[in-house]
Amino acid sequence: MTWTPRRRVLLVGLLALLAGPLLPAVGKWLAGTTWTWGQQFCDLPVPGLTTVCGNVRPGAFVLPLVAVLAVTLAVLVALWFGAVWCLRPVRDLAGPIGHLGPQNLGHRIRPRGRDELARLARAIDEMMERVSAGYEGQRRFAANASHELRTPLAVQRTLIEVGMARALTGEQLELLTSQLLETNERNERLIEGLLALSESDQGLRSRIPQRLDTIVEAVLAGYQDRAREAAVTIDTHLVPRIVVGERVLLERLVSNLVENGIKYNRRGGSLTVAVSGTPALSVVNTGQPVPAEAVAGLFEPFRRLARDRTSHGGGAGLGLAIARSITQAHDGIIAARPAEHGGLRVDVQLPNTI
Repeated sequence: MTWTPRRRVLLVGLLALLAGPLLPAVGKWLAGTTWTWGQQFCDLPVPGLTTVCGNVRPGAFVLPLVAVLAVTLAVLVALWFGAVWCLRPVRDLAGPIGHLGPQNLGHRIRPRGRDELARLARAIDEMMERVSAGYEGQRRFAANASHELRTPLAVQRTLIEVGMARALTGEQLELLTSQLLETNERNERLIEGLLALSESDQGLRSRIPQRLDTIVEAVLAGYQDRAREAAVTIDTHLVPRIVVGERVLLERLVSNLVENGIKYNRRGGSLTVAVSGTPALSVVNTGQPVPAEAVAGLFEPFRRLARDRTSHGGGAGLGLAIARSITQAHDGIIAARPAEHGGLRVDVQLPNTI
């Protein structure tokens, strides 16, 4: 039989319960076993009576008190060892937990049994899975961010070195300047995206009722020219919808989804934006087919489809990552799936207002 923590506690508690009523009786019995303590005396003989002798026991209450204290001390010592025995599984569990750290996030306790400590150990293993995934995501994010920053800086340095190596004609100088400006703008977009991602990860500073349909309408007005340049038609289906949150972040959420829907679309394609009850917001474009297994990875920072990694599409690969962070800050859920006729469908669910 396995001595689980519950069985250990029940056994020690039962022994303590049985020892409680026995404590006074044992003390009284111990006190009554000694009858010769003290100075002996005898009464003077009286004619016709028997001589009576006895013992003088000064402070007769001391002996029972000492006996009770001795028994109490013995019981306390027994209970202490019982408590140590009960807590031994906790001590055995504390060792592996104490060795967990950034260097061995893959270590797992993997307990056996179904007792309380086994459930606790399994919960710790599940927590470590989430911590390990988050830590790995942060490490990957830092590596990708450094790579994304290093690439345009290297391009800038090359262009500057080319310009300094020889005299340039007016046309060459203009081309060099435009390339430097384009590279600098890409750096600005990347830094702006990183700042937006950091701000959205910090949560909401205020929660104010907002008209989501009004926000979408205002954002779409700013993308009409870009959509015409890309030959993309924007269709809207907007119904009044109130959500609680920050207007600036909600505008950024809609803007990122609309910008991605136009950027990764085809000429002559369409972008459908809808606001309703469930989902609160949906954005569907008619771009190239997206593999179902690649959809989940699109929400990771700097994650792009294989065909978009070389061109970058003018972006830093942070659009959907920022959209996910903003949605989570509003206690919502964002999900994506391949659209029926190519492209991507993104649905955003936000809590209903009371």
